[in-house]
Amino acid sequence: MTIGRMDLPVMPPVKPMLAKSVSAIPPGMHYEAKWDGFRAIVHRDGDEVVIGSRTGKPLTRYFPELVVALRDNLPARCVIDGEIVVIHDGRLDFDRLSERIHPAESRVRMLAERTPAAFVAFDVLAANDVSLLDTPLTDRRAVLGAALSGASPPVHLAPATTDLATAREWFEHFEGAGLDGVVAKPLDLPYRSDIRAMYKIKHERTADCVVAGYRFHKSGPVVGSLLLGLYDSDGVLQHVGACAAFSMRRRAELVEELEPLRGAGGHPWAAWADAAAHEAARLPGTPSRWSGKKDQSWVALRPERVVEVAYDHMEGDRFRHTTQFRRWRPDRTPAGCTYAQLEEVVRYDLSEVLSGG
Repeated sequence: MTIGRMDLPVMPPVKPMLAKSVSAIPPGMHYEAKWDGFRAIVHRDGDEVVIGSRTGKPLTRYFPELVVALRDNLPARCVIDGEIVVIHDGRLDFDRLSERIHPAESRVRMLAERTPAAFVAFDVLAANDVSLLDTPLTDRRAVLGAALSGASPPVHLAPATTDLATAREWFEHFEGAGLDGVVAKPLDLPYRSDIRAMYKIKHERTADCVVAGYRFHKSGPVVGSLLLGLYDSDGVLQHVGACAAFSMRRRAELVEELEPLRGAGGHPWAAWADAAAHEAARLPGTPSRWSGKKDQSWVALRPERVVEVAYDHMEGDRFRHTTQFRRWRPDRTPAGCTYAQLEEVVRYDLSEVLSGG
């Protein structure tokens, strides 16, 4: 990462403080909405701006419009933690955000105009010549609020509250704007890079899905993940995501259990290796700049078994994250595994979120 003449009390790269999942919103804390975007640590020293990803790798070149906005809206010398998001039709749009990571400079510039990004700030690691890593969260938040008091879109200060009832209301309503839960932070929490010192509370729902294939685990010939499908209104089985997180023993057992379903002729996803086929339907192995040279091959199974999985939310017509296995459903038929079973989230305007709900 090139940092030129930057000289700040906290220098890049920095890995952000993380959160661990809990089942309920804990009382007596600082609460914020959980943004669905790219976590980013922004270092600014005068005209020099560096945007670092969650892993510490630079994102600066992919968001030239944000570099300009951050220069215009952040203090001259600071280190800010936040989230890069793309807002479309009043909601967060992770698919459009993902498209912003592209190797071609010409496309980066074009997408910066077509789908400009925004930055939502929720913590500060340094201001001027002072490191705030050991400063309690409540004091850091006061510094951040003062630093962004004059900020304007596309740079935003994340709404926050210490009222548990308000946090619960946010949890119920903000999902309709594309957010995926609430983050709770102890009031006296110092900033701890790469440590799960915060708490995240996400929605969890269940769905019955068809198991139509699996991928091998990176360690060898055992199941890595089950490939899931749902039937659309035209009766076409669409690939909607994967189910993983099995023990190694269970991965080996699944290979044997699913063996009778292998060798399926006329599989609904048989054309997955043809790039053109992905334009007409959602298939596994979709070409992606994220996958690079990763082996996208998979084992086809006759779509006869039904599994119940837990998921947090949908991104369009697919599960946003990897789902969690709950149980096999021998009492359900594959034909009943349709999109119609999924809960429809009531829409909520993102502008209401950014104004504090």
